[in-house]
Amino acid sequence: MPVRTLESLGDLAGRTVLVRCDLNVPLKDGVIGDEGRIAASVPTLRHLLDAGAKVVAMSHLGRPDGSPNPAFSLAPVAERLGELLGTPVAFATDTVGEDAAAKRAALTDGGIVLLENLRFDARETSKDEAERAAFAAQLVDGADAFVSDGFGVVHRKQASVYEVASLVPSAAGLLVAGELDVLSRLTESPEHTYTVVLGGSKVSDKLGVIEHLLPRVDQLLVGGGMLFTFLAAQGHGVGKSLLEVDQLETVRGYLHQAEASGVEIVLPTDVVVAEAFDADAAHETVEASAIESSAFGAAGIGLDIGPTTAADFAARIAASRTVFWNGPMGVFEMPAFAAGTKAVAQALTEVDGLGVVGGGDSAAAVRRLGFADSDFDHISTGGGASLEFLEGKRLPGLEALGW
Repeated sequence: MPVRTLESLGDLAGRTVLVRCDLNVPLKDGVIGDEGRIAASVPTLRHLLDAGAKVVAMSHLGRPDGSPNPAFSLAPVAERLGELLGTPVAFATDTVGEDAAAKRAALTDGGIVLLENLRFDARETSKDEAERAAFAAQLVDGADAFVSDGFGVVHRKQASVYEVASLVPSAAGLLVAGELDVLSRLTESPEHTYTVVLGGSKVSDKLGVIEHLLPRVDQLLVGGGMLFTFLAAQGHGVGKSLLEVDQLETVRGYLHQAEASGVEIVLPTDVVVAEAFDADAAHETVEASAIESSAFGAAGIGLDIGPTTAADFAARIAASRTVFWNGPMGVFEMPAFAAGTKAVAQALTEVDGLGVVGGGDSAAAVRRLGFADSDFDHISTGGGASLEFLEGKRLPGLEALGW
C-alpha cells in the first residue's frame, strides 16, 4: 500500500506544517562537511513554502545523548538551509521551549523556522512510549499537518518520526516518496542484468541485505573491508586486514547458496596492501589469494581493491540495467586507496537503466571524489533505513504514513 503523499493534505496556505527532515550532516567546529542531506530536504520545503504554509522544520544531528551540546547545534545548518532555499530560516534555540514557541508564533505564510536538535531532549529517542508521546504532543502543538521527509530515520520508532504522525494529518514528503519509488524498483521489479555492489567495513552490517537480495540479483560484487572475510572464508590469509571471524560460516553459507542458485558472487582478484593504516604508508598490489606474500608479509593490511578488479567491476556495472551500490571499495579518504571506489562510481554514471548510490559513506565518497549528485540516477539519503528496506523489514516511520 502506498504512503499518503503531500496531495492528501489539501490546501496548505496559511496552515502550520511540521516537517521532519534529516539534516544529520557531518559537522566539525561549525563547518559542514557534506551538505547532501540539506540539499535533499530543499524540494519538499520549497514546495510547502510556495504553497503558503508556515513551516516548522525539525531534525536531529549526531548523538548528543539527550542533553544540549553546542557541538551538535543545528544553527550552522539553519544558515546553510536558508542559502539553499533562497529565504531566511529562523532558528529556535530549543525544541519545545520558549524560543521555539515565540519563533513559531511569529511565522507568516511562506515562512520557516528550524528547531534546535531534537536529540537535545532525551524523550525523542526514549524506549518509553509515554515519554515519546508526550514529546510528540509538544512538537505538534499548534500544527495543522505533519510531513515526514527524513528517510534516514523512518526505520526508527522515535517521537518526531512515529508518534507525531498519529496526532495530525500526515503525509510523506517528496524525498521520502522518491526514495520509496526507487527502492521498490530495486526489490519488486528490477530490470536485468541486476548487479549489487557491496563494500564498507563489515559483513555483519550487510547480512540482511545479502540474504534478502541474493535470490533477486544476477551478480553480487564484494569490495571494501568486508571482502577479507569472504577471502578468509575461502581459506586465504588476509594479514592484518579487517576480518570478522564470527561471520566466516555465514559467508560460506552465502557462497554455497549463490552457487546453488546460479547467482555469481564476484570477489576481487587483486587488492592493494599497505604496510600500515596510514595515508602515506608503503603499499603494493598483489593477488587477492596472496596477501600475506606481499612485501609486508602477515603484517600487511588490505586497503583497496586492485586495478584489475576495479576494471572488472566497472565493466560489469556499466553493462547492467539495474545497479545498487552500498559501501566504498577501499579507504577512499586516503588518495592512495581511493581508485577502486572512484572506478565503481564512474561506472555507475554509465549505467543504461537505474543506478543507485545507497548509504551515507557511498554518497560522501562520490562527492569527495568529484562527482555531482546529478551524475547518478539516484543517491539515497537513507543509510540504515535503505538497508532495512532492502532487507524486507517493515519500517515504523513508513507504517505511520499508511505503508
